[in-house]
Amino acid sequence: MKENDKTAATGLETGDNTPAQNAAVETGVKEGHRAGFVNIVGNPNVGKSTLMNDLVGERISIITQKAQTTRHRIMGIVNTPDYQIVFSDTPGVLKPKYKLQESMLEFSEGALTDADVLVYVTDVVEDPEKNKDFLDRVAKEKVPVLLVINKIDLVKNQDELNAIVDKWHERLPKAEIFPTSALEHFNVENLKNRIVELLPVSPPFFGKDALTDKPARFFVTEIIREKLLLMYDKEIPYSTEVIVEKFDEKEGAIHIMAVIYVERDSQKGIIIGKGGEKIKKVGISARADIEKFFGKKVYLELFVKVEKDWRNRDNKLREFGYKE
Repeated sequence: MKENDKTAATGLETGDNTPAQNAAVETGVKEGHRAGFVNIVGNPNVGKSTLMNDLVGERISIITQKAQTTRHRIMGIVNTPDYQIVFSDTPGVLKPKYKLQESMLEFSEGALTDADVLVYVTDVVEDPEKNKDFLDRVAKEKVPVLLVINKIDLVKNQDELNAIVDKWHERLPKAEIFPTSALEHFNVENLKNRIVELLPVSPPFFGKDALTDKPARFFVTEIIREKLLLMYDKEIPYSTEVIVEKFDEKEGAIHIMAVIYVERDSQKGIIIGKGGEKIKKVGISARADIEKFFGKKVYLELFVKVEKDWRNRDNKLREFGYKE
C-alpha cells in the first residue's frame, strides 16, 4: 500500500494537527499510537507463512512443505490499544517461468516499495547469494530491515549458528538479525517486540477489529488449494486455481460451491480420481478446516473445469485476482 493509500485508509482529514493527534480526537485512539506496514519477503520454502501466522496469532496463510504455496500478498493485522501491525505475507521470490509467476514476483517486489519495516526471511541452509538481485535491493532499503534466520532448531551447535549469523551479517550489514524457529515459536516474541518499537506513530489504517484485508471467500479458496497441494504430486497442484462461485452464509451454516480450474483434460481426470474418490477426499478435508475457520457447519460442493493454459493468459490472471 502506497503512502496516499495509507492516508485514504484512515479516512481522516488532515489539518494543523499531526495524523496521530487527529486520530486521537476523532476515533478515540491513544495519543502516541503506533501503526505500520511490515512486509515479509524471502525465497520459497524458508518459512515465511509459518512466521506470519505465528506473529499474527491466527492461521492466515496456508502452509505446506512445497515451494510456491503462497501466490498472493496476504495481510494479517495485529491490534492492541497501543499499536496496529499490518503484516504482509508474500510469494517466494523466484525466476518466473510463466505469467502467473511474473504476477507473484510483482507482489514480492511491491512489498519492497511500501514497507515501514521489512522482514527478510531466510533459513539455516540457504545460500545468501540465491536470487542475488532481489537481495541487493533489500540491502539498499532505507526502512529498517530485520533479517530472520529461521529453522535454527535444525542447527547442531552454537558455533554453527554463529557462522551462519556472521555470513548473513556480511551480506546485509545494516540489518538486525533474529535467529528464529517459527515452528517452535523461538525468539518470535522478541522479533515482534522489536517490530512494535520500529513502528511510526500513526493512527490505525484499518478498523481495530480487523484481522485481514481479504474477504471470507479468499480463505475458502486458500484452504481448498492447500488440500490440492498436499494431496497431489508434481505439477498438478500448481496448475490449479480455485474460485468460489457461491458463498451463502446463514445463521447456523454456510453453503459453498467452488470450482477447481485446471489447464488440461488429463489433469481434470487426475483431480477427480476414479469414481470421484480423490475429489471427495479433497472436499472432506477442506470442509473440516473451513468449518474450523468459520466456526459453523459447512456444506461444500466442488466442481472441476478445464481452462486451457490459464497461467499464461492475462485475462484469466486478471479474473483470478493476479492482475489489476
